[in-house]
Amino acid sequence: MFREMRRNRQALAAQECGAILKRGTCGVLALSGDDGYPYAVPLSYAYDDGALFFHCAKHGHKLDAIERNHKASFCVIDQDQIVPEEYTSYFRSVIVFGTIRVIESEPEKRAAMETLALKYAPNDDALHRREAIDREWAPLCVLKMTVEHMTGKEAIELIKEKRKRT
Repeated sequence: MFREMRRNRQALAAQECGAILKRGTCGVLALSGDDGYPYAVPLSYAYDDGALFFHCAKHGHKLDAIERNHKASFCVIDQDQIVPEEYTSYFRSVIVFGTIRVIESEPEKRAAMETLALKYAPNDDALHRREAIDREWAPLCVLKMTVEHMTGKEAIELIKEKRKRT
C-alpha cells in the first residue's frame, strides 16, 4: 500500500521518528484541496500515542478538504543544515500518512487540547490551562490524525557522523 523508501539505508527507526514528532513544533499538513489541487498548510501540533492533534477554526479550506477526503500526510523537518561547499543539506525529517477527522466527543476534544496545551505551555498550571482552553472552546475545532504509516530519513552524512561517535 505504501511505497518502500528508495534510499532505505537512510531510513530512521520508528523510535527516532516518534522522538522527532515529539520534539517538533511545526509541520506541514497535506490534504486534497479544491479542484484537485493539493493543499498543504503549516500547523502547530502534538504527537501522542500514534496520533497527531491539531486545532483550527470550525470552518475553512482544511475542513472542506477533510470532508471530501480523510486521507492526509504530515511532514516535520527536524534538521536542515545547508552545506554550500558540498551542494547539499544535512537533513532529517519524518513523513506520516494516515486518516484525519474532526473530534466530536467533548471528553476526547478536551484531552486533545490538554495534550496540545501541555506541549506548548509545559510550565503552566492546570487551572490556568483549563481557563485558557475554556476561553477558546466555543469557536474551537480539534483534529486527530491517526498514523497508518510513518517514515523518517536523514542525510547520509549524518549517518556517517553517528557511526564515528559509536
